[in-house]
Amino acid sequence: MSVLPTVRMTALELPSRGVLVVLAGEGAAVAPSLPAHLADLIGRAARIGKFKGKNLSTLDLIAPADVPFERVVVVGTKSDAPYGEEDWLKLGGVVAAKIKGAEAPVIWTDRAEGGPVAAADVAAIAQGLLLRTYEFKRYKSAQKADEEDGDAVSAEVTIAVAEPDVARPALAVREAIAAGVALARDLVNEPANALGPVEFVERISELQQLGVDVEILTETEMKSLGMNALLGVSQGSPRPPRLAIMRWNGATDANEAPVAFVGKGVCFDTGGVSIKPAASMEDMKGDMGGAAAVTGLMRTFAGRNAKVNAVGIVGLVENSVDGAAQRPGDIVKAMSGTTIEVLNTDAEGRLVLADALWYCQERFKPRFVVDLATLTGAIIVALGHHHAGLFSNDDELAERLFSAGKETGEKVWRMPLGREYDKHIEGKFADIKNIGNGRAGGSITAAQFLKRFVKDVPWAHLDIAGTAMGAPSNEYNQSWASGFGVRLLNHLVEANYEEK
Repeated sequence: MSVLPTVRMTALELPSRGVLVVLAGEGAAVAPSLPAHLADLIGRAARIGKFKGKNLSTLDLIAPADVPFERVVVVGTKSDAPYGEEDWLKLGGVVAAKIKGAEAPVIWTDRAEGGPVAAADVAAIAQGLLLRTYEFKRYKSAQKADEEDGDAVSAEVTIAVAEPDVARPALAVREAIAAGVALARDLVNEPANALGPVEFVERISELQQLGVDVEILTETEMKSLGMNALLGVSQGSPRPPRLAIMRWNGATDANEAPVAFVGKGVCFDTGGVSIKPAASMEDMKGDMGGAAAVTGLMRTFAGRNAKVNAVGIVGLVENSVDGAAQRPGDIVKAMSGTTIEVLNTDAEGRLVLADALWYCQERFKPRFVVDLATLTGAIIVALGHHHAGLFSNDDELAERLFSAGKETGEKVWRMPLGREYDKHIEGKFADIKNIGNGRAGGSITAAQFLKRFVKDVPWAHLDIAGTAMGAPSNEYNQSWASGFGVRLLNHLVEANYEEK
């Protein structure tokens, strides 16, 4: 497990050693609460270095001799638009990058413009710092890890705020979100030999310590339920499948219908008999990014004691190749009773989700259901790596997801569904087939397939193939696995479905 630094909130007090981080606005103006001689030093250095306080620009200074700390790092906040949540996250990430190797860093959150940073925004800075400091070093040798840790962020970072008692509860929430993202990143970054379906559910079971109810269905239970679509994917692997059900009951009414999240958990995807090309197949350890996000989300709900009832369901399989593997042309009957022609064994994620979605709706009767999956390469062709594909049967849910994406920076873009696409998955020998007619609209026909397993309930499908792994790094994420979806869906629930 990755270890994030400890963040503590204190009153506005200058550090006795280490480094001081200061925020600067228009013209490099700094807070009047800073000593005059320090503000003068920053002003003179800014003029010489032509530092004007531009957003996220930095100025690194040796501290004057008459103060006990060694460095002053100035970070610009001048922006043409008001700061939103992601702006504060980016600021925290920039600070984390600048204080690597520093002893006892202190972040001064008073400003010249706007006065003290609000408690919620201070907490967002802390979250950005935590997300940026995430590293996956589990398999580094002790010597190599020690060498790299010499340039790590301090184990404790102090944030000096005007009202620390007000900021601490907001910080606790942000720490829970960061822990959920870190868990999702850990799961995706793990190699497939260390994280198959059985090992995945062991990690999920650890959430019970936080109050999450966990239930695991084995192959036996899934067979009795008729989950033949999911089971067909796993039959070529010696590693048995699992279905994990996570429940968080935080609402006042324990019987209130839950919000529900379903994740694709293909722990490694060879493509099966329709085998993938060798190039970059190693990345298919991340084909469980949807399941990782759902797991991280449930950890976040528990960590911040969310006032909502929530269910997270993940279908966990390995899509491998042996003599027992599913063949192109095989026909399976899903839990819903729908028969499916499996024309391409590499279109396996939708088969896993078909049974998981149906089970979720049948058992829990949710208020809405959102599924997440690294489902198609076609969505990367359409949207690249900066937006996830959003498909939905409900305009309100879709709009709320879009808004949550804008606020958090985990952006989504709505894609179409329609009867004209539905015709592309009509089967010749069964009710439907698991691929469309050729390459055109591949992400759409995949979503249209999933829609066949959605009842009369608000539903959204997030195709996160381009955002869950290998996405471009930014100020608060330097990891191959981004943990995409945890912050997005936490914000969706917090803003729209949680008790106030």
